Amino acid sequence: MPAPRKYPDELRERAQRLVAEAMTEDPSLSLNAAVKRIGPRVGIVPDTLRGWCKQARIDAGQAPGTTTDDAKRIKELESEVRELKRANEILLAASSFFARELDPRLPW
Repeated sequence: MPAPRKYPDELRERAQRLVAEAMTEDPSLSLNAAVKRIGPRVGIVPDTLRGWCKQARIDAGQAPGTTTDDAKRIKELESEVRELKRANEILLAASSFFARELDPRLPW
């Protein structure tokens, strides 16, 4: 179960939009400078806002990286792999057990 969100989605979107607008108005402004300027004004830690902005650029295809949807899918697949490995171990142990029951002379 994911942790509850500290910031509402509306605040998150607004802060990202303000950073984008600040960078558009002043092209010499870096992402770090824009985040340091906007973050305290809207009550968001600059590092958090920087992460949101970077992930938004990745999700929009403007920067390389793993998108939010891809990360979610990867997490689901990793969970499925763990479950399948566990099921395989159980089946292997069961088949070994039943093989011994059928022929006690077998070494396994």
